[in-house]
Amino acid sequence: MSKTRRSIPVFWFFLFLWIQILPILPGFGQTTENREFPNVLNNIELLSRIRPDSAYIQLQDMLAKPLSNDEQALCHQQMGRILFNNSHFTQAIEHLMTADRLFRDGKDKLKLAANLNDLGRLYYANKQPDLASRLFEEALQINLQEQHVSGTAQTYGNIGHLYEKKLQYDSARYFQYKALTLFRSVGDEKGMAKIYENLGSIFEDGEQYDSAYAYFIDALTINQQFRDEIAQIEIFNNLGDVYRKTGRYEEGLKFSFTALQLAKKTASQYQLASAYRDMARGYEFLHRFDSAYVYNEMSRELVEEIYSSSNNRQIALLETMYEVEKKNNQITQLALDKKLNTILAIAGGLVLLLLSILGIVIISRQRLKIRNEKALNERNTHIYETNRELMQSELKNQLLEEDKLRSSLEARSRELSTHTLHLIQKNQLLEELRNQLNEIAADEKRDQKRQIKQLAQKINVSFVQDKYWDDFRAIFDQVHQTFFANLKKQADTLTPAEMRLIALLRMNLNSSDIATLLAISQDSLRVARYRLKKKLNISEGESLTTFIQNL
Repeated sequence: MSKTRRSIPVFWFFLFLWIQILPILPGFGQTTENREFPNVLNNIELLSRIRPDSAYIQLQDMLAKPLSNDEQALCHQQMGRILFNNSHFTQAIEHLMTADRLFRDGKDKLKLAANLNDLGRLYYANKQPDLASRLFEEALQINLQEQHVSGTAQTYGNIGHLYEKKLQYDSARYFQYKALTLFRSVGDEKGMAKIYENLGSIFEDGEQYDSAYAYFIDALTINQQFRDEIAQIEIFNNLGDVYRKTGRYEEGLKFSFTALQLAKKTASQYQLASAYRDMARGYEFLHRFDSAYVYNEMSRELVEEIYSSSNNRQIALLETMYEVEKKNNQITQLALDKKLNTILAIAGGLVLLLLSILGIVIISRQRLKIRNEKALNERNTHIYETNRELMQSELKNQLLEEDKLRSSLEARSRELSTHTLHLIQKNQLLEELRNQLNEIAADEKRDQKRQIKQLAQKINVSFVQDKYWDDFRAIFDQVHQTFFANLKKQADTLTPAEMRLIALLRMNLNSSDIATLLAISQDSLRVARYRLKKKLNISEGESLTTFIQNL
């Protein structure tokens, strides 16, 4: 009876010890299927389009939970897509390669093929078309073996797009037609619409505009049936391009305007910028330059806003990645420390040699894991710090380049001012000499009068044909690069003398200096200004100087 009583506490002691050790054993708590997982992943995919940093954090949190190999692979695949869409190609490749390894360990070959397509697109964007082609070929073989029609069609479309970018249009059309045939066989109209659009682009590049128009209309019809307004915007822009390239500018503007309205409705900034640009191009062909300028400026401002927003999202994503890794490292370290302390506390109460040895083994195993995790964390931290330093270095280089350009412009401005001052001083001196010579010529000394008049005539010629005007024009063009181009849009029949007068007005010189530089009187200057206002169609009450300053 005494032995039985002593054996009961020992049993419960070992059971308690096993419960404490069990959570740290490899493979504990893993699940093979989570019914809510696909819905969660779809929601994260939608979130990634507007908040990639938040989507990345959610995927990182999901990877911290017990998941099957396929579920882990899908998370890594989605993280790779987020990084790819935000131009972080190196990190995207790491996640997609991790997904590739996990998919290859599993049995779902179709998911592997889809991931190979993602990798192919990523390698093509990273300027590695040969590697992208090999990945597309492998994805194609898997889809053919698995008899997955939609996957095969999608891969054919990717291969055709690759040939299109290589300007091999015959091969591009061949694969796009194969993709179209397969999509038709399974009734996948969304897939057909994308292929129609691809074929329209190929025929447009080949200047076969009738065929391009027909395919674009087919794609538009399907997308209108599905009410896919985002896809419609791009097609309307393509139709506008076709009409412009065939000289039907008014019809092209109608399509571009429709794309513009849809882009505003759907708040698609990229598509809106493209629509503004197409509108500007259409008005330019119609010689309606004011409207073209307005839409071009709207496109430029929106592109700058998109670029700034994209940079902010990329920086936020990088910071999120760094903070997530740092947080995960801290959590992992705390969890490991907690488990280690628990094991040490239990092992400290053991008197049996076997339990002491078991505690030592567990401690050794945890320490090894900590060292491995620490090495991995240091490597990841180094990678993120390197990326951040590279971004900061690029920003500094851009700032230095801007300072250099600004200094150069200031130097040219000083040079132009100095050159103008030199011309004023020179012409003032010549004016003084001419007046003195005229006084001498007025004298009755007949033997000097003819020679002095010839000398005064040469000085007059020097006023008009001075080589300094050529130097002045060259320096002025460097400082005000687009001024004369904008001026010619207002009037293209200006004489060289009128161009010089406009340049001096642009420099905001006073009338006295301008008259001296042009070697004319104040009255002649007023007449020249009046004629210039007539040529430029400036109203009576508007200032000529203000008009020129605003060009």
